[in-house]
Amino acid sequence: MTDFELNAELTIARLGQRGEGLARHDGGMVAVPFALPGEVVRAEIDRDRAKLVEVLSPSADRVPAFCKWFTICGGCAVQTLAWPPYADWKRGLVVEGLSRAKIETDIRPLVDAHGAGRRRATFHARVHDDGAGRKRLELGYMQARAHSIVSIDQCPILDPGLALALETAREAATVLIPLEKPLDIVVTTTLEGLDIDIRGTGPLDFGYRQALITIAERHDLARVSNHGETIIERRPPTLRMGLALVTLPAGGFLQATAAGEEALATLVREALGGAKKIADLFAGSGTFALRLAEKAEVLAVEGDAPAMRSLARAAHETEGLRHLKSQHRNLYTRPLMAGELDALDAVVFDPPRAGAQAQAEALAVSSVLTVVGVSCNVQTFARDARILIDGGYVLEKVTPVDQFRHSAHVELVGVFRKVNVMSKAKRRGRLLG
Repeated sequence: MTDFELNAELTIARLGQRGEGLARHDGGMVAVPFALPGEVVRAEIDRDRAKLVEVLSPSADRVPAFCKWFTICGGCAVQTLAWPPYADWKRGLVVEGLSRAKIETDIRPLVDAHGAGRRRATFHARVHDDGAGRKRLELGYMQARAHSIVSIDQCPILDPGLALALETAREAATVLIPLEKPLDIVVTTTLEGLDIDIRGTGPLDFGYRQALITIAERHDLARVSNHGETIIERRPPTLRMGLALVTLPAGGFLQATAAGEEALATLVREALGGAKKIADLFAGSGTFALRLAEKAEVLAVEGDAPAMRSLARAAHETEGLRHLKSQHRNLYTRPLMAGELDALDAVVFDPPRAGAQAQAEALAVSSVLTVVGVSCNVQTFARDARILIDGGYVLEKVTPVDQFRHSAHVELVGVFRKVNVMSKAKRRGRLLG
């Protein structure tokens, strides 16, 4: 393939895994960000990537971008594709990922779970010297495949509760300019207002802490933290999970949208049916465990201590839950083994992007009848699914869930059923005998 070519004319065949248009050229494939299938475009080619210069023949599925920062900011990959083909592409990411692992199953239509928008944003702040001794702050999102920051003034995919997030993050970053450190400012909307966790500063002295407290009071923030350490908590920042109110750990894991969390929880509950004894593995702060505990006995296992404490506290303070036991445990190094699993009717696991290989291997030799896997990474899900299938499970169905609209990220819920396993009564008899 030619390394460099100006003003190449390309016909886009399909969208790739990152949302870029893919075109065949000079014996290879070229990725053209922001181009759509079926379009003829003019582009500047640099090896296997190209810069879109002009759309010569637009797709009938092309719609106007709704954000002025689209193609500049690295947050959204696909904004100009109409919903039906967009949903087909997003579902296709799951189809392709499972197909590569030679896994066949019923893949359901994509569930739209954008809802009111993202309820958390991470803004990056950097300080630059203008050459005249003055410090200039840049705050926003990272540019696509670059280290520079796009200083945005709005983000239309955010939940309305984050309307003041940029302004507040910019003010916090401004008081920290003298540190001259790259910062990440994580802002979450909660029932009590904005929750902010600042990362990258290292320990803060009294003056900086007081300045951040002043900002919290001026903007009526719920909490401000530094690397997870609370600087001021004016109100506990909580979110509702089923019957429970959960106080979030600073910057702890959170499903991207409220609609996404509810969609995933609904799919999990439907898959579990009338299961009475359930383990929720990689339970976080209780997304599934607290809802499942309304009708079942639940063992919630999580390796992150602050998340586990939040879950345990919420369970203790919530009326109407059945027995919920929480356990702090690293499931990567110490997964639940078959002897611990066999007393359960069902298991839910929702690991980080790395997946749950060790836990899948333990589940594969267990007699748990129903396993539900929730994942944000189809590749590691496919790896873990293959382990379960080889251990005697059937992957009944997979449902893609889109709570990262306009990006190449997709969630999924997979339902596994164990086949040819003896009843619990027979298992007990065998163990007693």
